[in-house]
Amino acid sequence: MAITTHDTETDIQDRAILVTLVTDKIKRTGIDPELSLQELVQLAETAGVEVLDVLRQNKETPDSKWFIGKGKVEELRMAADGLGANTAIFDQELSGAQVRNLEESLDLKIIDRTQLILDIFAGRAKTREGIIQVELAQLSYLLPRLSGQGKNLSRLGGGIGTRGPGESKLETDRRHIRGRITELKRQLDEVVKTRELHRERRRKAGAVQVALVGYTNAGKSTLLKQLTDADVYIENQLFATLDPTSRVLQLTGGKEVVLTDTVGFIQNLPHDLVASFRATLEEVNEANLVLHVVDASSPMREEQMEIVQTILQDLGAASKPQIVLFNKIDLCEPEQLEMLPTGTGFLKISAFNPEDLTRIIEIISDELAGDTLNFRIPGDRGDISSLLYRVGEVLETTYDENDVIYNVRLNKEDYDKWSYMLADFVDQP
Repeated sequence: MAITTHDTETDIQDRAILVTLVTDKIKRTGIDPELSLQELVQLAETAGVEVLDVLRQNKETPDSKWFIGKGKVEELRMAADGLGANTAIFDQELSGAQVRNLEESLDLKIIDRTQLILDIFAGRAKTREGIIQVELAQLSYLLPRLSGQGKNLSRLGGGIGTRGPGESKLETDRRHIRGRITELKRQLDEVVKTRELHRERRRKAGAVQVALVGYTNAGKSTLLKQLTDADVYIENQLFATLDPTSRVLQLTGGKEVVLTDTVGFIQNLPHDLVASFRATLEEVNEANLVLHVVDASSPMREEQMEIVQTILQDLGAASKPQIVLFNKIDLCEPEQLEMLPTGTGFLKISAFNPEDLTRIIEIISDELAGDTLNFRIPGDRGDISSLLYRVGEVLETTYDENDVIYNVRLNKEDYDKWSYMLADFVDQP
């Protein structure tokens, strides 16, 4: 049965057949290839593609020349002719030679999963940093594949595979593209330095940071908006937002933290994209607490959670204190809810339920809370008093001659970070 998707943003230019190859290696991973294929349909829909049908092939290993084998290529050609397809999208990454061979045999635009994801990112990038990161990832991906991009680059009319750097750049020689990559890396280094300056200011100001992470379309941006009234783009689509957005969140007791929404993850996130977005993703490493937002209604929930944990591991952030928020429970069937883990570190929520939002704030407050300490601060040290309010929860204030005594709940990590300023003012019993 053909699968049809409907684009809601632009006139559909691409009519595609999706192609997936299930190898013995994929079978050994235990990941359901049908779930990956469902995700590919979503990716195609996000890119504005009309999906006409799906072609599946089982082989021990990929064919080095045709990927899916010569016989299956002929089947794909006949299906494309019959359905009027102009594009074939493969669920796995292709080599430049495979793209060239498939184009010559099929006379179709050939797109693989990586290029499709990069194309979506190109359409979503709005800030200077995002645009640089995406173009760098696209060019890094395309450079070793230029020999297989001939017909793709000569096709007119745009569509997937042509957003971002543009056709004119991709038709230049390798030397020109390498030069462009060098220039983009230089520009990105400047952006990274600016981002690091912002991080350093937050550190010096004693800002406590909480990061929202999760699979794409799990509801992170919605949660940021609901918790902080942030003016952020919300849409039920993959990679609706790329750039990290930070807003102040007030906790119980008046303490404020910086809540940051990060780019969503996805399985087989292109290596070049991860490398280009590393400066953005490393915002997670600055966090005192990670909120892992999960789409509880997704049939791929467990696989998506594993992918997020793997990427956090790659970023060096897997050991961060973490709370798992099972979002979208209003979309779950009763049996789905029963299967969700419970207990410390897990919370079932709907981002649109005010009571759940209150519970999130409470659990963040509890997680960031620590031991209760008394600080005796001279009246002329307003800088230390302000620091206590920023990094801890002031429970009580009393006065003793010219000193102010603060009873503060402060977690160990924050105390250790600011002990060089606070240790001399601890009021021992």
